[in-house]
Amino acid sequence: MDNKTLNQILEIAFAKRVSDVHFEVDNPPFFRAHGQLLRSKLPNLKPQDTEFIAATIMEHNSRELPEDFKEFDAAYSLANNSGRFRVSIFKQRGYIGIVMRVIPPEIGNFQDLKLPAVLSEIVKAPNGLILVTGPTGNGKSTTLASMINHINEKFAYNIITIEDPIEFLFSSKKSCIVQREVGIDTDDFSSALKASLRMDPDVIMVGEMRDLETIDACIKASETGHLVFSTLHTQNAASTINRLLGHFPPDAQEIIRQRLADILVATVSLRLIEDKNGENIIPVVEVMRSTTTIQACIREGNLDDIKGHIEKGSAQYQMQSMDQHLIQLCKKNIITVKEAVRISGSSDLERKLTFT
Repeated sequence: MDNKTLNQILEIAFAKRVSDVHFEVDNPPFFRAHGQLLRSKLPNLKPQDTEFIAATIMEHNSRELPEDFKEFDAAYSLANNSGRFRVSIFKQRGYIGIVMRVIPPEIGNFQDLKLPAVLSEIVKAPNGLILVTGPTGNGKSTTLASMINHINEKFAYNIITIEDPIEFLFSSKKSCIVQREVGIDTDDFSSALKASLRMDPDVIMVGEMRDLETIDACIKASETGHLVFSTLHTQNAASTINRLLGHFPPDAQEIIRQRLADILVATVSLRLIEDKNGENIIPVVEVMRSTTTIQACIREGNLDDIKGHIEKGSAQYQMQSMDQHLIQLCKKNIITVKEAVRISGSSDLERKLTFT
């Protein structure tokens, strides 16, 4: 493996519009395209090949890989910023492995990404907490970048992003954008969040809520008049609120419910799904907005009722449950019923399809 070969492989990834490239010892490089993992016809990789790739990525970040590392996240760009990747470097069976997630060169708008138009209303909130959730690899980062870029184009705000690593590169437009990377520009999310409050922010974007300290700092920033964006690996609005509460001691959870009810603006939960022809990957999206009724559910701990209130408020508040979106896509003949049932967490989606 050398620089020329590595860059050729990564350029192929961009040309073929794959989402991920995998490098593991005793296997050829793998590409993930349209959700499927495809084995390339390249030679099997040797330990020195993956070591070279890892060293190249770390050198690009002006860093060295610690000898005792177990896993490490970084970013990598091709020459002239013609391609950018989020990189996970890890140990497996004593060897180094690498997965490189392709970051699209341009940030799509809501229409390009087939995201609900109501997101343009949600990001107008003057303050509070907006959460983008979903499993790994289901479009959270892309959706979050699109929301931040919409603000950047429409409003004159000071936007601070705290990421690990920095993924999408923003250019300041109407807004001024400062991007800070954990491990390079700051020690950790919570320290950067505290510092950001002294940087005259209007909007703060935290790449991920990973621990209690970061969650608490995000809540406090939301309470002090800032608009805060972040992500969680949760499936829907109810599980998102449960996850946040679960980080706090039981005797603190009641007051946290009250605080969340006051500051939560919206949750946007995503799953990516193949279209009927298997040619495109499209998002299925649950949108919950914080209405008076949903605030009451959060305060009183009636989280199981949230999905029903989302569905009842679909017309008035432009909310939608995952099932409602799946049904829309089925009725437009964009996805199959079989795929909709697979994605849905509801046992009676087929019955809903029959009666709508």
